[in-house]
Formats: sequence, structure tokens, C-alpha cells
Amino acid sequence: MEYLEKNCKIAVLIDADNVSPRYIKYILDEISDYGVASYKRIYGDWTDNTKRLWKEVLLEWSINPVQQYSYTTGKNSTDSALIIDAMDILYSGNVEGFCIVSSDSDFTRLAQRLREAGMFVMGIGEKKTPRAFMVACDVFKILEVISQEDDDNNIEGKSITSLQDIKQTISKVLMENNNQGRQTNLGEIGSILSKKYSEFDVRNYGFAKLSTFLESMKEFDVIKKSHSYLVTERLSVSKEMIGDAIESIINDYHGQVDNLSVIHDELRKRFPEFDVKQYGFSRVSSLIRSFNRFKIYNNKVKLDPARKGVNRNGD
Repeated sequence: MEYLEKNCKIAVLIDADNVSPRYIKYILDEISDYGVASYKRIYGDWTDNTKRLWKEVLLEWSINPVQQYSYTTGKNSTDSALIIDAMDILYSGNVEGFCIVSSDSDFTRLAQRLREAGMFVMGIGEKKTPRAFMVACDVFKILEVISQEDDDNNIEGKSITSLQDIKQTISKVLMENNNQGRQTNLGEIGSILSKKYSEFDVRNYGFAKLSTFLESMKEFDVIKKSHSYLVTERLSVSKEMIGDAIESIINDYHGQVDNLSVIHDELRKRFPEFDVKQYGFSRVSSLIRSFNRFKIYNNKVKLDPARKGVNRNGD
């Protein structure tokens, strides 16, 4: 939501051929989180009897219907009218953003063009919407999710970003911040995920809050600190345990391990989920040196004779 101020003007353009009238309340509620709907237009052939259900909805929500006759059977004639209006509104300079409500990938290029002009672009459509249109928008919301009509809100695998990709992005942010001596707050994680993945919304995965979503993953912890929440890697094995394991491995090899890779392999055997990055290091050699009880020379590792039996933790 950092793209726009609450009072920024958004042009809402709805493709009646691809949206059901039952969604209008949820659409406008969602838009209100990002700005004010200054234009509310809906495009379709209103001589078509199948659109009669729209009449009361349009009056109730003050949406302006734009007539577009279906000149050819089987063709979506609303596309061109919506696109022309979008460009007219763009050049009028009266709005800061657009919301395109459709599940049609034909609006992908329009979304791209509006963003090229510096506009904020929000897309809203059903979960069947092609991913090309989703990622062309700054933000994309899925109708079945925001309306809570889907019995299973977790729609992973249906054009939204996989949990694995989400986890990798969070881990990268945590590691980079850790390298810079910075803590990572919950708001930063939410902002980065929203910027990187236009359709990211915790509701897509069956959650109401970002903190609950992250806590559901075994890889992360959310810790309350003062008036904010911090996100950290969840370590299944403490650094102290890793240090003791390294010492044990060296002893098993009669006081010296001839290759750093052996230490890494042995740690993975003992702790299958071991990843040196979880402890703030990019190399296992840096992790070993941080304990101050081991010596590394020529890729070999042994206990530091000067510290043997002293300051075991060293961290």
C-alpha cells in the first residue's frame, strides 16, 4: 500500500464480460485500501439479456455503464472500448492509478503501458487469470480470495507464487540484512514480497495476517520487540551445538580434519537441515573461525591448542 496515499485517485475500469456482479462490493472495498475510485466504469453490451443482473448493482454502487455492442459473435468487444478509455484518462492527468477488473490476458499490454507512464496499476480477476496479466500489474487481487467464496483459499499452484519461492525470498532478505548488521522487521518483509510478486496476498495461502503466515513456516520466527515485530531464521540447531559437533568431528578424526569439506559433510549428516547461511555466514570456514577454539590452515582444521578446554563456546 505504500504505492499510493489513501486519497489518491484511481480509475476503476471493469470488463463486464469477465466479472460477476456478485463481486462488486469486494472489488470496491479492496480498492479503498489503495485510494479513491474517482472513475467507476464498466464495459459491456447492455442489450445482452445475460447482463440484466448488473442493473441494480450499478445503481447501488454508482458505476457508469459504457455500451459496447458485440459486432462479432464470440469476440469480447469490451476490450477495445476499455483500452481507449484508459488511454484517454491517462492523458487527462486526473488520476494516479488504474484498477483493471478482468480475468482476460488481453489487458496485459495495457497494464504494461500504464506502468510505463508511471501509473500505479492494480489488477483484480478470478484465479483462472493468466499469470502474464497478474505480473504486468503492480498489485493483483484474486476475486475468490477477497470475497472468501473459495472453500480452500490456499490456491498455490494456480498461477500464484509458490511457497518455496516466497521462502527463498525471505531467506535472502534476512541473510543480506544480517550481513549488514541489520534486523529485519515484519513490515519490510511484507513490502518486499508485495513489490516482487504482484499477486502476493497472505489470503491466497489461507491466512489473514502476514505474521501468522510466516509463523506457519518452520524456517522463520516472528518475535515481538517493543512496538514492532522482527523476523528471524528459525534455527533447529543452536550455534553452540554446531561448535560442539565440530569439536566432536575433529576428535573423531584424531585431532585433525584434512579438508574443510569433511566438516561440512559431517555436519550435514548430523543435522540434515544444516545451512551455514542460517548462522550469518556464507562459508563454513567463516563459521568455524567464529568459535575461537579451532585453527584453520591449508584447508585443515584442528583444535586451537592455546584455547583447548577454555571458552568452549567462544561466541
